[in-house]
Amino acid sequence: MTDATPLLKVEGLTVDFSRRGESAPPAVDGLNLVVRPGSMTAVVGESGSGKSTTANAVIGLLPETARVTGGHIHLGSVDLGSLGTTAWRGVRGSQIGYVPQDPGNSLNPLQTIGKSVAEALRIHGRADRKSARAQVLDLLEKVGIDRPEMRADQFPHELSGGMRQRVLIASAIALRPRLLIADEPTSALDVTVQKQVLDLLDDLRAETDMGILFITHDLAVAGERADEVVVMQSGKVVEAGSADRIFSRPATDYTSRLLADAPALKTKSRRAPTAIEAGAPTAAEVGAGSGSSVEPGRAFVSVEGLTQVFTRSGDQVIGVEDVSFTVERGTTHGIVGESGSGKTTTGKALAGFLAPQSGRLLVGDFDAANLGQQRGRGARARLQDFRRTVQLVHQNPYSALDPKHSIRQTVTEPLRNFRIGTRESRPALVEETLERVALPRTYLDRRPQELSGGQLQRVAIARALIAGPELVVFDEAVSALDVTVQAQILDLLDELQTDLELTYVFISHDLAVVRQIADTASVMSHGRLVENGPTEGLFARPQTDYTRTLLDAIPRPVMLHGGEDSESPTLHAAAER
Repeated sequence: MTDATPLLKVEGLTVDFSRRGESAPPAVDGLNLVVRPGSMTAVVGESGSGKSTTANAVIGLLPETARVTGGHIHLGSVDLGSLGTTAWRGVRGSQIGYVPQDPGNSLNPLQTIGKSVAEALRIHGRADRKSARAQVLDLLEKVGIDRPEMRADQFPHELSGGMRQRVLIASAIALRPRLLIADEPTSALDVTVQKQVLDLLDDLRAETDMGILFITHDLAVAGERADEVVVMQSGKVVEAGSADRIFSRPATDYTSRLLADAPALKTKSRRAPTAIEAGAPTAAEVGAGSGSSVEPGRAFVSVEGLTQVFTRSGDQVIGVEDVSFTVERGTTHGIVGESGSGKTTTGKALAGFLAPQSGRLLVGDFDAANLGQQRGRGARARLQDFRRTVQLVHQNPYSALDPKHSIRQTVTEPLRNFRIGTRESRPALVEETLERVALPRTYLDRRPQELSGGQLQRVAIARALIAGPELVVFDEAVSALDVTVQAQILDLLDELQTDLELTYVFISHDLAVVRQIADTASVMSHGRLVENGPTEGLFARPQTDYTRTLLDAIPRPVMLHGGEDSESPTLHAAAER
């Protein structure tokens, strides 16, 4: 039972951003919310709704262009708005922990993981160098990082995006703060690690009475874990109340739309059954995990015996080993698995950014595994043709987009590189492409730092699509998007695939999204293929314990219909069949 006295109380919070020559409504307008000891309050809404601005205001880390123009923020009896720089140093970390949204830009690239996690312990005098090491290893293990002794001595670039996010969570909870502000803390995590982290946060709430302000676009997580939910749109609260009430009886059309767009709350795939799903086993199923040959030419993409081994800190680490699957032209193949399973390595190899030690990667009439080794006349032109044929949309838009370039320059760049169109025709094509990914033309002259994470990911997708590729490899391309924009993007990808006969390889830790968009899917673990085949069959009748574990970890909000408790229609039922 949580204490009724608020730990955090926000009343009438208003935050304005100043932009030269522009008059804009407040980013946050008259917001009220409370977080009670031992409870979680989730703030949900679309990109640009004011969720992250609210979090930054509470912890006193608003950018220089923003200022609080109204309202009060209290942590217990302390008015946070009255704190000076010195006082804030004593509050951040020890009283309020913070997990930022972007792990790529939040860790010192010149500092080991162990030193980053130990920094708060040393600054606040909670540990000396010797005892800090033991505490760091314990924290890394708690947030689900394997081999913590090795990971503590690695640098951020040596860890996956999911692992970096877990490091940030370890740093935030190191001092066991009274309040934890978590800004999309699980968006980069696979479902099993997400469950581990959420279970850990629940345990900390129970043990220490820590309150959590949880910023998320994942409504399934909010519905399963939060006590209270605040729904924001365009800087304002449109609805607030208990999670049970919000999910069972939403009071506004906006909340109803968010729930309708959430992949994990849907019972069926959005895609109509395909011949692949309804027919006999495909070449992908025949070759799955066996090392057997996949007959080339039967599909647009044929991966056969893909093996990639990396050397890290003197150790041999398997990226992928003996992976085989095929993808029919005009279909989508999903690749799912935990962080470190080999998903991204497979995607980079397909896009020609890695030369594997062995195996074949045929994309149309290109052999992606050998393009970099080809010499002689025409080799450069052939590589250029391949680059246009296959486009890769990266997981992290912050590192994928040049911060010095405007959005217009970023999206125009492929047109210049591949000599598509003319100087006169390109602006119209750029505007049309930006609109297709649900971004207004007014964003064209902004720079990446002026856009949210979800908006940046849409820019990255636009940049890939504008070149007119035949195969697009999406590496966690919708993980940073709120559910409404995610639904728009998935609809857009379906539309483009139908119109242009595009082929997709869709890498994701979100099994609900993969079920929606993919015709076939591969499940990977520790660099190996453990299961492969038509998506609906794989999700309804998983053949391995590992796949069942992934399905079992999907969040399950409890929703009340007609006064009777019932589980939300997630994929969880498939794991129990």
